Amino acid sequence: MTSTDTILQLLGTAVVASPLLLLAVLGGTAMFQRPLGEASISRWTQAAVLFSLLPAIGILIIMLATGIRNVPIELGNWVTIPEQQFHFHLKFVFDRLSIPFLMLSCVLCGVVGEFTRRYLHREDGYARFFLFYAMFFSGMVLSSLAGTIETLFVGWEMVGLSSALLVAYFHERENPVRNGQRVWSIYRLSDAALLIAAITMHHMVGEGDFGGLMSSGIWPEGTAAVTPGQALLVGTLLLIGAAGKSALFPFSGWLPRAMEGPTPSSAIFYGALSVHLGAYLLLRLSPLIEASLTLQVMIVALGAVSAICGALMSRVQSDVKVSLAYASLTQVGIIVVEIGLGLRYLALIHIMGHASLRTMQLLRAPTLLKDYSDLENKMGGRLVHEAWAGASYLPSSVQQWCYRFGFDRGFMDIALDKWVSIPFANLFGWFDRIERRITDRLSHEPSRESDFIDAHPEELRDAA
Repeated sequence: MTSTDTILQLLGTAVVASPLLLLAVLGGTAMFQRPLGEASISRWTQAAVLFSLLPAIGILIIMLATGIRNVPIELGNWVTIPEQQFHFHLKFVFDRLSIPFLMLSCVLCGVVGEFTRRYLHREDGYARFFLFYAMFFSGMVLSSLAGTIETLFVGWEMVGLSSALLVAYFHERENPVRNGQRVWSIYRLSDAALLIAAITMHHMVGEGDFGGLMSSGIWPEGTAAVTPGQALLVGTLLLIGAAGKSALFPFSGWLPRAMEGPTPSSAIFYGALSVHLGAYLLLRLSPLIEASLTLQVMIVALGAVSAICGALMSRVQSDVKVSLAYASLTQVGIIVVEIGLGLRYLALIHIMGHASLRTMQLLRAPTLLKDYSDLENKMGGRLVHEAWAGASYLPSSVQQWCYRFGFDRGFMDIALDKWVSIPFANLFGWFDRIERRITDRLSHEPSRESDFIDAHPEELRDAA
């Protein structure tokens, strides 16, 4: 190993270790009930962001100077199951895709962290917010640099868990907790698809390395090393996972619910980074997508439908954060269309520009009415809002339907409850009833699981 390789390995390890160290420090102090002060928490957070960003910049400079296009950081197999031909391989990759997304994550996490230092000053949950924020930052770094689907899954889970916890940040109220559970349930569905995709990858190529799916390295030079049918199978599973994480159709219903969290978490999660993570996954595996024409059509169609739905829903919302969230969905849908069409660099630039814009808009959302009033006072009159010119060509019935579709948020929550949640609950309720009958018949008397006896009479009597 040359001196350059050694330097790259050390810098890469520092990038990954910094957010994990921050999470360990904040988690450890909270566990032992010795929380840090606000100033210390802020300094630790900014230092972790800085010590991830600066080594990443150093790696980029060395790569540009030496012409290196791919820097892998391999930490070996952490779990090995020979009988099942499975191994958990921890690997991180620095390339022309991961480094820009990593730097974007570091910059925006630093900006939002500094904003939060003042925004949540003297809040009871200040330390709790930054603990979840450190978990999110660690998850974003792991997801950005993941070279295997197992590594990606770890970061993916950390982002999802911190997201749901911050939606329920105001846990003393019922709605934030309920909405946090809703967000977590949708994430569980997408995570299941990602996990199945990981198992499928191991079955097809014997490993979860993204490079194993491509015959000549990874993005952007790689080409798929699997058949179109295999690409369609794995790609469809990953598309479901990406749709759940990025709130694409038909999983967009959780997006307004996520606005229950504090404004900083809304900005960094659903305006900047988390909402783009699904698109980033598709971008990472774009050579696999190009191996199947059917998969490309599916991705373009899903992105287009999501963009149209987001545009309709964002226009009729009365809450500025929800309106911006659906506007983000519109742009993410367009990004997905670009990925489906093979416009890789355009999609990457679009992600970076859109994330920066939405972060600024959502951070300014609490002062929107004041800004709006100041602007009108300086103009000396009311701002004129012109209706969309194309609406005049639509029949009134179509306009009314579009308004109702947008106002009811695409009926997506209703549809998921009616066609997924309720049938799922009814099915397993039926299984439960069958189990009770079988246990009664086998025991020749009402068993503990039987509907005819009280399973916990003593506890009820004590409570009474």
